[in-house]
Amino acid sequence: MSQDWNTRTRLVHEGTRRSQYNEVCEAIFLTQGFVYESAEAAEARFIESGPDEFIYARYGNPTVAMFERRIAALEGAEDAFATASGMAAVNGALLSMLKAGDHVVAARALFGSCLYILEEILPRYGVEVTFVDGTDLDQWAAALRPDTTLVFFETIANPTLEVIDVNAVSALARGVGAKVVVDNVFATPVFSRAVEQGVDVVIYSATKHIDGQGRALGGVILGSRDYIRKTVEPFMKHTGGSMSPFTAWVMLKGLETIDLRVRAQAASALAIAEALQDEAALARVVYPGHESHPQHALVKRQMGQGGTVVALELAGGKEAAFRFLNALEIILISNNLGDAKSIITHPATTTHQRLTDAQRDVLGISPGLLRLSVGIEDTSDLIKDLKQALAAV
Repeated sequence: MSQDWNTRTRLVHEGTRRSQYNEVCEAIFLTQGFVYESAEAAEARFIESGPDEFIYARYGNPTVAMFERRIAALEGAEDAFATASGMAAVNGALLSMLKAGDHVVAARALFGSCLYILEEILPRYGVEVTFVDGTDLDQWAAALRPDTTLVFFETIANPTLEVIDVNAVSALARGVGAKVVVDNVFATPVFSRAVEQGVDVVIYSATKHIDGQGRALGGVILGSRDYIRKTVEPFMKHTGGSMSPFTAWVMLKGLETIDLRVRAQAASALAIAEALQDEAALARVVYPGHESHPQHALVKRQMGQGGTVVALELAGGKEAAFRFLNALEIILISNNLGDAKSIITHPATTTHQRLTDAQRDVLGISPGLLRLSVGIEDTSDLIKDLKQALAAV
């Protein structure tokens, strides 16, 4: 494909593989296995497969390969491995790199399932994990050791929207020879510059903005070709966390419009943050792209825009938050994000409910905190819906 193509063109055409029928829409190769012309050909393929040779859908598939090529081109990574879900990507990226005795430094503010892997699963297999305040560079520097294998963080924390200085943490990690692994969902592939900012491995839940329409679970791990094919692929193909061909086709369709959707969603999110600044029922409005965000300058430098998620904290705590949620007419109560439909959730009782009160207090997840994922509806309609629900509070 042409290296001169701009992003939206590459999102439509990059990595396309056409069959002998020269179809316009990418084909779904819905097959588990592949036929060999001879026993010798089968033997040769198991020794080394070429770029257009496949063995078994758990190892690779033409439709899945199209998705991997296209998302890698968008992210600026050498290669990608598509997974069954976002958490399969997180788990696969970490476990494929780690062994007993290794040391990991991670930001404390993480999605609940990510915390489970770091707090429960990795220590069970002899991996030591040190948690830090991700926004405090001094804590990163103090926690890193010569034997630290990798650092892990969300570039924008879920759901409090703290932003980590990717360049600075990457530089500190490189200083001790540690790899940098990031969950980049809130930054989105559209605004991401993670690879050029020093990140070694980028993870997405494709369930979110990449699909963008609430249809399928999926994930993807991106990094160097050597890491993807020699570390991730052997681990994933033997543990079974690969993406199905049908899901890959859905994700390809999502990539065609992701740039248009995410930029529209980010513009609406900023307008909503501005419109709600003076609402008496709100203790605070948090949006990385708004000048009131304490790391606004970092966000502009790191991403250019603030993403698609706004955090709202109701002054009246859980009771007020629930009244507000139940008064909404357009915005849906659900626990996904990055969808074309606007979605809101109460993290303390859903995505982060397994945490103790003390843990939620440390992370800033108060009883009144809500996470609003802004969709592609008319911005003025969304603002009206939010304001009428606040009036009901």
